[in-house]
Amino acid sequence: MRHDHNENGAGFAGGLLSLLVIASLGALPALASADSSADSVGSPTAVAAATPAQPELPYTRPTETTKLHNYFFDAFGPYPATGAAIAAGVSQISNSPPEWGQGAKGFGRRFGSSYGIAATSISTRYALAKAFREDTLYYRCDCTGVFPRLGHAVLSTLTSRRGLEGRTVFSLPALVAPYAGTMTAIYGWYPNRFGAKDAFRMGNYNLLFAVAGNISLEFFYGGPHSLLHRMHLNNGHGAPDPGSVR
Repeated sequence: MRHDHNENGAGFAGGLLSLLVIASLGALPALASADSSADSVGSPTAVAAATPAQPELPYTRPTETTKLHNYFFDAFGPYPATGAAIAAGVSQISNSPPEWGQGAKGFGRRFGSSYGIAATSISTRYALAKAFREDTLYYRCDCTGVFPRLGHAVLSTLTSRRGLEGRTVFSLPALVAPYAGTMTAIYGWYPNRFGAKDAFRMGNYNLLFAVAGNISLEFFYGGPHSLLHRMHLNNGHGAPDPGSVR
């Protein structure tokens, strides 16, 4: 029998998800207009998180090598490992699912599950982005102010860049990926009593975790000499080296 707090959490996450989708779709015309205006007057586009903020640089589509580097970092670097440990700790406290028990063995199963969900979600996003010819790397906002930057980070969760000019579009890969990860977990290694409804509920949380990741990339990056950069925590969403742009 499922707990009521799971259903309440699903409703809360689902509500936030709906607002995120609506906001992303509603903001696309404005973003496209801003991109067009920027191109007409030579204004800058956003610079990737792995590089120092240099608004004068135009968008440069990342190479396949850059994408591959980012994929391995996103899927197997410190971000998914840290996120999996936090998720496993929360699940351990709530004893969810109870079939996995407690102790080191229970924590290990929960950690492996969370890590597997993250790796599957990220692999799906990169594979679909390749098929749709989208650039789903995160680019920091060239705007100023907490709320504009926060809005940019949230909207970037469901948008991507397309074409040589890097126009902003709604990203189906970014929307599908979080649910692909949780669906794989539910039908791959979760207890049999879990089903599609649970996969959708968990996918909502997975998507919200992606929002949190973008916010951290937007606000916690301090330049090429910062501690985060030295720990390579920004290389997960890096665009070409600005020095290579001519």
